[in-house]
Amino acid sequence: MEQNTQLQTISKEDLARLDAEEFKGRIVLVQTESTALKAMRYLMEQPVVGFDTETRPSFKKGQLHKVALIQLSTSDTCFLIRLNRLGIFPLLKEFLESEKVKKIGLSTKDDFTSLNRLAEVSPKGFIELQHMVKTHGIGEASLTKIYAILFGKRISKGQRLTNWEAVELTEAQQRYAALDAWACLRIYDKLINS
Repeated sequence: MEQNTQLQTISKEDLARLDAEEFKGRIVLVQTESTALKAMRYLMEQPVVGFDTETRPSFKKGQLHKVALIQLSTSDTCFLIRLNRLGIFPLLKEFLESEKVKKIGLSTKDDFTSLNRLAEVSPKGFIELQHMVKTHGIGEASLTKIYAILFGKRISKGQRLTNWEAVELTEAQQRYAALDAWACLRIYDKLINS
């Protein structure tokens, strides 16, 4: 029997026609030590968490900004940890280096490189979705396209190039950031259950 080597893809035009996805869960903005401790204690008890980061964009060659936000999502709650205020504090470092909690992300190597500019972190327990999707017949590498193929919905990238170091994050920024981490978790759940 011949194996089908055709990987599933989606065009930009088809993607643009899809309805936009929304994160309807609870968003917890973590910008104080006390909230950070509560969030990390809760997250350390979860079996699987969606993961992403955001960095203020740079429009000058050679200029790099540090990671400003780390998003950690369960199926119904996303924690937005403001690294530009808290840095990588001990419990967050412990979480990132723990094999106990599976952390699901996309292009995590880039995230790790950026996080290591803040503090030395040896990430463990991470599952890279780009490796998983190929074994499930998906020939796309972007979160937006993978999500569209699996769920028939579009993830808007309208907030991606906003200032993640702003004094206050807008509701649109918070929803965008939460959606990316939650979408990673949904993709993982769909792939392991298919």
